[in-house]
Amino acid sequence: MNDVEIVPYRQGDKQAVIDLAIAAWMPVFAKTENEVPRFVYDTFYPNGWEARQRADVAELLETASQSIWLARRGRETIGFIGIRLHPEDRMGEIYILAVAPPYQRMGIGRYLMNFAEEHIRSAGMKMIMVETIGDGGHEPARKAYEHFGFERWPVARYFKVL
Repeated sequence: MNDVEIVPYRQGDKQAVIDLAIAAWMPVFAKTENEVPRFVYDTFYPNGWEARQRADVAELLETASQSIWLARRGRETIGFIGIRLHPEDRMGEIYILAVAPPYQRMGIGRYLMNFAEEHIRSAGMKMIMVETIGDGGHEPARKAYEHFGFERWPVARYFKVL
């Protein structure tokens, strides 16, 4: 990782971050679509997952830009991570993470996670939370988080069509 640096997000990075997120999550959502109840998927993504994710990431970059950090190799953005602090719980949260497909499985995600852990620790927090979905598309993320030392807290979320 000698040639990768972590830098704060800037508005000029917006399109690169959105495009990176879409490229990174495309194979994830391909599996998710077939594993969740159809009415849930269609309700969350009436115009498709990509349109929703583009809008959600754009909004996040507008409203919480100070909590987004980029992994850069030269001038190229190759990953990003979002960090929130919850002082009332003495907890930090990693709430978004993506690595560009050509750089996946090269340690970039681990580098970003280590950065987040140090950032959260230096803010005086006592634990870190990261969430993901239990479908097959998110299995690599769950394995990575467990490998990184996170312990799973089983949560059940139920949906009913009206």
